[in-house]
Amino acid sequence: MPQKRVILELGTGNDLHGGDYTKAALRAVQDALHHSSLTMLRALKVNSKTEMFVNVTIGVQQPDKVDLEKVRASLPHGIVTVKAVKGGLDVLDPENNDPAVIASAAVEVKLELP
Repeated sequence: MPQKRVILELGTGNDLHGGDYTKAALRAVQDALHHSSLTMLRALKVNSKTEMFVNVTIGVQQPDKVDLEKVRASLPHGIVTVKAVKGGLDVLDPENNDPAVIASAAVEVKLELP
């Protein structure tokens, strides 16, 4: 059966000091998760470990600096895939060499439906 998106949550996160892209990404994912409740999936008796597919897209200025495995491990349910793409925002502080990193996250939940 084809997978169909049933939930899309968006979040933002940042690392204001230190330029840590993974920290900003993790905060963006947690922000998205805190806007969501899986009551529909419970009502449908979906097995969240084997029947729920979670696709995460992280947008940051330097996608190669995101530890995708750490982001994947932060998701409590589902068969999870994570990718990082160019996006987000870096706010430079040239006087102190202390960039602020802002990440965007899109968390999709898909189910196999007819």
